[in-house]
Amino acid sequence: MKKGVMIAIAVLVLLTGAAVYWYLHKEQSSVQALTLYGNVDIRQVSLAFDQAGRIAQLNVQEGDRVKKGEVLAQLNTEALDIQRQQAEAQLKVLQQTVIEQDAGTRPEQISQAKAQVVSAQAQLDKANKDLKRLQVLFHDTAGQAISKQELDSAQSNQATAAAAVQERQANLTLLQNGARKEDREAAKAQSEAAQSNLDLIQYQLKQSALIAPVNAVVRARLQEAGDMTSAQKPVYTLALTDPKWVRAYASEQDLGQIKMGASAQVVRDSAPNQPIQGKIGYISSVAEFTPKTVQTEDIRTTLVYEVRIYIHDPNDALKMGQPVTVKIAKSSAE
Repeated sequence: MKKGVMIAIAVLVLLTGAAVYWYLHKEQSSVQALTLYGNVDIRQVSLAFDQAGRIAQLNVQEGDRVKKGEVLAQLNTEALDIQRQQAEAQLKVLQQTVIEQDAGTRPEQISQAKAQVVSAQAQLDKANKDLKRLQVLFHDTAGQAISKQELDSAQSNQATAAAAVQERQANLTLLQNGARKEDREAAKAQSEAAQSNLDLIQYQLKQSALIAPVNAVVRARLQEAGDMTSAQKPVYTLALTDPKWVRAYASEQDLGQIKMGASAQVVRDSAPNQPIQGKIGYISSVAEFTPKTVQTEDIRTTLVYEVRIYIHDPNDALKMGQPVTVKIAKSSAE
């Protein structure tokens, strides 16, 4: 009987010791998580047109999800369309001039110029013969057969015919040589300037559409269709939902327990049983005084260090500025 009582006492002692050990271990494990308090932070993008103009249409509203490359708004482009047509026509004219100069003079033009030289030369030969005949008559008859006025008229006709020959010959030489190098270079430069002007107008037409730079959520629609806008007036504010992070602050005593890449859990007050996983991606190397927005158990002013916990939130459960609690396991931090 005594032996049974002793065994029962021994079992009771063992159970009591196990319970005490479990309780102490539970209390110890409960403090193995470092708790920080912070707020959700999200990057924002303010979108504005590159140029001033009247807004023709807006395609999205607040809360809409947009994808990279999606057209969010469009400016009125009627004036730019007209300028583009004018620039295209001017460019065609200048390009045609360059083509003609590079191709040189047509053979038909050269043949025509040669014929004009032959005709002018024939007129000069006739004028020379008439002048010689009148000079002989004037000298032989001592001015009795013809007058001095008729002789002067013949000399003038001969000079005019000689000048016409020189003119036609110079025109033929010009056609045979083609355009000067300087003229060709000037025509090409004018063509390139017209092409640059057209490229600028086409770029302005492209910039008249407001494009989403990344996948995001429309947070604010700041203007409406029909409004006059400029590069200084944002049209939309976009919230970048990936990545999100929690901005928290740790004291100097807790800083030694936080390591880059350590896993963390972000807990919302509205869903304490649904933590969101994250990792520490930034630890500030500069201390600062406790911001007014930081919630800490110790309310006295101390120096703290900013810590960012990056999280992946595909369901968009966390909202910008939302207060959350961050739990970092000491074992993983160490």
